[in-house]
Amino acid sequence: MINPTRTHASVDTSKAKETSSRFKRGFMVRLVAVFIGGMFLDGYILGIIGPVTGSMRSDLGLDALSLGMIAAGPLAGIFIGSPLAGWATDKFGRKPMFLVDMGLFLVASGAQFFVTSGDGAVIQLAIIRFMMGVAIGGEYSIGGPLLSEFSPPKLRGRLLGLTLIAWYVGFMMAFIIGTLLHDAGTPWRLVLGTSTILAFVLFLARIGLPESPSWLITKGRHKEALTIAHRYIESPQMHDSITGEMDLRMIQEAEAAESGTKIKNASFGMLFSRQYWRATIFTAGFWFCAVTPYFAIATFADDVLNQFGFGGGWAGGVGLSALAVAGVVTSVLLIDKLGRRILTVPGQWLCAGILLVIGVWGNAPAILVLVLFLAFSYFNAGYTTMTQVYPAEVFPGHLRGVGMGFAASFSRIGAALGTFALPWAIANIGMGATMVVAAAVALLGAVLSQWLAPETKGRTLAEIAANFSH
Repeated sequence: MINPTRTHASVDTSKAKETSSRFKRGFMVRLVAVFIGGMFLDGYILGIIGPVTGSMRSDLGLDALSLGMIAAGPLAGIFIGSPLAGWATDKFGRKPMFLVDMGLFLVASGAQFFVTSGDGAVIQLAIIRFMMGVAIGGEYSIGGPLLSEFSPPKLRGRLLGLTLIAWYVGFMMAFIIGTLLHDAGTPWRLVLGTSTILAFVLFLARIGLPESPSWLITKGRHKEALTIAHRYIESPQMHDSITGEMDLRMIQEAEAAESGTKIKNASFGMLFSRQYWRATIFTAGFWFCAVTPYFAIATFADDVLNQFGFGGGWAGGVGLSALAVAGVVTSVLLIDKLGRRILTVPGQWLCAGILLVIGVWGNAPAILVLVLFLAFSYFNAGYTTMTQVYPAEVFPGHLRGVGMGFAASFSRIGAALGTFALPWAIANIGMGATMVVAAAVALLGAVLSQWLAPETKGRTLAEIAANFSH
């Protein structure tokens, strides 16, 4: 005979486990892991093509233009995918788009195994890698808001910063894995397709993740938001963050009602309204100025260092990447202790000075130039960490996806400019002048951050939105 008391106790125990601190910590570990995995894939697909370009060139008869189209496909995809996914995640929700996005990446990555060797191979690869870029672009504007909205304020900066470590590690691992597989005689299709394995694991791991309470609040679904927050978010952060965003949304609705207007759904035009232009200009401009010099120097590390009398190789490509990882790790360890602004502004002024010295000191000793480049890589990566933090914090909930998507997309313009303009600049205006131009870009970022960069350490997202977006 069934004992009702025992059955009731069993149910209560099960419910208690689902709202325990251990359960909530396990959920946060899972959420961080699946988002970090997406950023790892971003770095991986951009880095994996380098070791197999020789094999692809000989097998497919690629010229420089064709190879450039294939290599640039992901960057173009990120440019399109970031704002598009940002709009979609603000409209349809973080939960469905997070899964759809990785599903798109999984299908596109798997398609690399089946690229033909005929005349259409270049178009096939360019389209496939463009679609992979669209999916990766979505990671910025879906995963970033989702992670920030579940993270406790005291850990939010550190957790968001971890994603950039994953990007650099993914880029380095792609170089290492790609080189080892290529040297072992692995066909280039299989090398490129290695990203499919992790994409499949991440797709499975994202099934069943909850919707963001912050997004539910923007849709007026307050009861659902509180239920999810109670189950997944630790108190008192749950009370501060979720009720704070509810209060802010109610105030916005009341102000709109008084003025006879209606709160609009997220749109790109709203990013440049009187309320939000500062957040938009700062995040997009800062991100652009942070990545433009790095992509140029890191992508062509061998060529740049050879111009100054230093061989590239491990000291160049891997050395600069290793220092970049060290810079990100430093920022991640300090961000929630020292704050965002102190890790953002001084480093930009310093990097502008470093690039200026390299540019104007034409006969500097080669060893000094190498040290300066390594220092640039370290400090640049340190403040570039904030490109994953600020956009996920300074926009209000109903614009968080669109805002982060726009900033990420605008940053890819800088990445593309740095990548494609540097060889032309070296050939036409010289290495010294090229470094001066790079210094000017870094200087512009320093001025912009000095003016607009806020301090968001320890504040709830509702507090940040209320203080910075008005």
